[in-house]
Amino acid sequence: MDELEQLAMSVGAETIARFTQTLDRPTSHYFGKGKLQELAELQNKERCDVIFFNDELTPAQQRNLEDSLNTKILDRSALILDIFAQRAQTREGSLQVELAQHQYLLPRLMGQWSHLERLGGGIGTRGPGESQLETDRRLIRQRISRLKKQLDTVSKQRSQYRSRRKSTGVRIVSLIGYTNAGKSTLFNTLTSADVTAENRPFSTLDPITRKMHLPYDETALLTDTVGFIHKLPPLLVAAFQATLEELYETNLLLHVVDITHPNAINHMKVVESTLKDLKLTEKPCLYVFNKADLLSSPDISSLELPEKISSSNYCLVSGQTGYNLEELKQRIHQIFSDEIAATSANVFVS
Repeated sequence: MDELEQLAMSVGAETIARFTQTLDRPTSHYFGKGKLQELAELQNKERCDVIFFNDELTPAQQRNLEDSLNTKILDRSALILDIFAQRAQTREGSLQVELAQHQYLLPRLMGQWSHLERLGGGIGTRGPGESQLETDRRLIRQRISRLKKQLDTVSKQRSQYRSRRKSTGVRIVSLIGYTNAGKSTLFNTLTSADVTAENRPFSTLDPITRKMHLPYDETALLTDTVGFIHKLPPLLVAAFQATLEELYETNLLLHVVDITHPNAINHMKVVESTLKDLKLTEKPCLYVFNKADLLSSPDISSLELPEKISSSNYCLVSGQTGYNLEELKQRIHQIFSDEIAATSANVFVS
């Protein structure tokens, strides 16, 4: 709920109240009758503009709530989609967000979307007695089809770029992690870039790649990627497939964790669950515990870290101050050196 409030604040909302309820299963109005009545009384008193829900509502639940409360209802998925729409800067990012928004909207159409233009129009383009709702659905399906074709083109262009990049033999490192873990700040410090880094969710949507210098005059390409979050809408994951494909070509994942966050361990689990869904768990991964400058002590032994994490596969750093970044670069260099040595041994044995 704290995270939901943070997401709401990032789009300019001010929280008036919170409501929670424990139920065996959601009702047709998501809440039970008593809690719904409480919410209706608060709405009549405060005249709030929007009510956010921390789960994805079914189209029927959303309609029932809007009818009962007479106000705008946004579930978690819609809120995250709205944030992505605000953050999208490039044409590719805008296309991906728009696709996810239209796919989210399609099953929720109720015929009241008068803003949709009758682009079809003309003789023979509509069936006999086609309703406004059917027209709107047809328009959205056509738009979804066009967006998918445009994103297929983007995907092919990215694939060609990756092929050219791969032919050079340069190593690729990708930053992944929960949103607002400090990836962009770390990226700027490691590459001397000037990517926008703000203390807000999803400040980076589009992957950005820059050269990073490693020990012994070696170089690698470092890519900053979109952050993950709890209950990330599947529509967004699907829409951002062209972007996430960058991760399949990477040689090393740097899993950035805000080690000062009270839910840091849960954030790590969310990221690893997303990597599992994307079938990326076999990629080499180095855990980067960021924001060490905010710790009272560099000793993190008191944290209940997963068993698979040991001193050999994590590095405590600060992207803001540069603390221990040389050690991080040394770790990256060593991982690549060990990989080359293992490959050479396999070739020799064969």
